[in-house]
Amino acid sequence: MLGRSVKIRRVATWIYVCALSLSTLLVTAGANSFAADPVSFSGKTVTMLIGYAPGGGTDIAGRLIAQYIGKYLPGNPHVITQNMPGADGLTAMNYFAQQVKPDGMTIAMGSGSVADPYNFRKPQAQYDPTKYLFVGGTGRGGSMLIISKEAEKRLYDKSAPPVMMGSPGGAPRSGVQIAAWGIEFLGWNAKWVAGYRGTNDLFVALERGEVDMTASSNMHQIDKLLATGKFKVLLQSGALKDLQVRPRSELPDVPLLTEMVAGKIPNETAAKSFEYWTTLHSEDKWLALPPGVAPEIVQAYRDAFARMVKDEDFLARAKAMAEDFSPAYYPDLQLWMKKLGDIPPESIDFLAAMLRRQGV
Repeated sequence: MLGRSVKIRRVATWIYVCALSLSTLLVTAGANSFAADPVSFSGKTVTMLIGYAPGGGTDIAGRLIAQYIGKYLPGNPHVITQNMPGADGLTAMNYFAQQVKPDGMTIAMGSGSVADPYNFRKPQAQYDPTKYLFVGGTGRGGSMLIISKEAEKRLYDKSAPPVMMGSPGGAPRSGVQIAAWGIEFLGWNAKWVAGYRGTNDLFVALERGEVDMTASSNMHQIDKLLATGKFKVLLQSGALKDLQVRPRSELPDVPLLTEMVAGKIPNETAAKSFEYWTTLHSEDKWLALPPGVAPEIVQAYRDAFARMVKDEDFLARAKAMAEDFSPAYYPDLQLWMKKLGDIPPESIDFLAAMLRRQGV
């Protein structure tokens, strides 16, 4: 009788274990099936947030990407652009960080300026780009300083009226700061005029004679001014390629800023500050998702970007916009952003103090 009871208990235990295993298997299979569901944007609209006015370099790059990336996202969503200018990109970045849902339906097109720790560490900045999920970006060959030929001779004559250097926003954004190093270490006779809404407005001001000099990475806009015969590219920042700063292919004879200031920066603090600024210029425009977006959605965007930059039509249009165009992939952008996030405050303070000495 006792043996029969033991046998019954063993059979009951075996049935229980089998049932539990089957239940676990079904739950696991269901979970795996759910996790394996493909990402699809079918029937949806993705919004690309651009923190600058229409017509500038970030806007042009963003609109170009918006026209193509939906073709390579699963489900082929419609991608629209939304310009949100203000505070040199800060308004849009604050909105992106604080109000955008991490559902993959909103992406941001940013510039080096809003990735600059000088800007995102300000009290009014409520965003941290080191936490963004980078998708990809575009390289455009660095900044170029364009000047009126008539005004150039005043640049080297301290007894003459200063050359007026135009800048968007309140403080000069990173690309425009190319002039600050010339003023500081090359002895230029120049004065800042800030407050323009964007690159487009600056070029109009340059044509009208309101300012004598400004900077941009947009070769298309610069070519229009060069065609008048009244302007020239004075120098360029270049871009990092194969770990070296190189000039744009269209402007091989225009001097590099790094060459012009070599041996003229007096101390290590200033030299590290210049290194910080050149690091900032090693990448240009970038596309990112906010923190918290599901990994499979992030990967869908990254895959779409990688496929998009092999599209012959996209490449033709991108190279028409900037001959030195080259794609920047997310691993490089994440590393670039980490390096900027690690910049010591004293390197930034030196540049900020230099700009203050120059009246901005």
